[in-house]
Amino acid sequence: MEYGLIGEKLGHSHSPRIHRLLAGYDYQLRELSPQELPAFLEAGDFRGQNVTIPYKQAVVPYCGALGEGARRIGCVNTLVRRPDGTLFGENTDYAGFRYTLARSGIRPAGRRCLVLGTGGTSLTVTRVLEDLGAASVDRVSRRGALNYETVYQRQDAEIIVNTTPVGMYPNNGGSPLDLSRFPGLRGAADVVYNPLKTAFRLQAEALGIPFAGGFPMLAAQARAAAELFTGRPIPDQRLEEVCREVAGEVTNIVLIGMPGSGKSAVGAALAAALGRELLDSDEEIVRRAGRPIPEIFSREGEARFRALESQVLADLGRRSGVVIATGGGAVLRGENLPLLRQNGRLCRLRRDVSLLPVEGRPISQSCGSLSELERQREPFYAAAADWTVDNNGPLEQTADQILKLFREQGGIL
Repeated sequence: MEYGLIGEKLGHSHSPRIHRLLAGYDYQLRELSPQELPAFLEAGDFRGQNVTIPYKQAVVPYCGALGEGARRIGCVNTLVRRPDGTLFGENTDYAGFRYTLARSGIRPAGRRCLVLGTGGTSLTVTRVLEDLGAASVDRVSRRGALNYETVYQRQDAEIIVNTTPVGMYPNNGGSPLDLSRFPGLRGAADVVYNPLKTAFRLQAEALGIPFAGGFPMLAAQARAAAELFTGRPIPDQRLEEVCREVAGEVTNIVLIGMPGSGKSAVGAALAAALGRELLDSDEEIVRRAGRPIPEIFSREGEARFRALESQVLADLGRRSGVVIATGGGAVLRGENLPLLRQNGRLCRLRRDVSLLPVEGRPISQSCGSLSELERQREPFYAAAADWTVDNNGPLEQTADQILKLFREQGGIL
């Protein structure tokens, strides 16, 4: 194994794909227990390794030399085997975070900053903010004087960075703070990259606050590591190309719209074109309930159906790199939108009311007027959709339009 990533528990990682696109080498994941770590580091059977939780500080004593960033921060996330067999350690998270701040337009100079968390990544983030001229940088912990209750006294906070795992997959949906309680906030960042849009980030977007996400940081630190591994520079343009390509691969396409607007059929066409799995929320509701949707409505009512729908959307929305076809009322409950947006681009399918079927659709059958139902739902669809595409012609034409939009605008970064 020449290049790769070591950690205690790795799970799924985008790093192999990013490194292969950036530098063309094979990149492997390797889980190591604390007892296995020393032998692995001393064996010398690699040219370069990235290091993640919980070993960023544990590897420091094994390094024959440290780069400037690693020395100043006190933790290492990149190891390079030198010709004499010794290890050189560097902290490329520094370069990654600095890059993602710059690309998002967040400027810490002269601003009061809060860093959530006290682990190794918080040390890196703190150093970057200080080097960029922050007026002050304070770290928030669970038990210190500045904690997640007293932090709301800091009404002067201008930039807040989350370095905790709160909101990270599979525990999606949590946020360490309520950002609306900081009236002077001018920027926010989250090092979490799965989901692509954490609840923390979605808050910032709703408030119109500039945001730096975890995915560009992941790719930018990988670029810095690859340059150390190979000795070859990788330009910003190539880094951005790789960011867009990999983010596009893991971003969901979510179809919304009136009942009968063709979401399942168009979703199947998109899934086939992209080589992805199609997840149909109505089908999953039927599978879990063990009976068809009209029966759920007749026996338990719409409220029970909507509650079950939200449970299903929470599970489907955690997935990445899929196509999701939703029910006609999925966006009516505000709590469902973050579930769909966390990893997805939402596309509304619009079809002429005269073409909408009603068979097997309880709401369509009982509403009295499909035109009136569409009028009532229009504000919800419009507010939720990233794109709107007409589906009045051939299915293939509709799918092609969506694919064009997706390829032009790319995945979530």
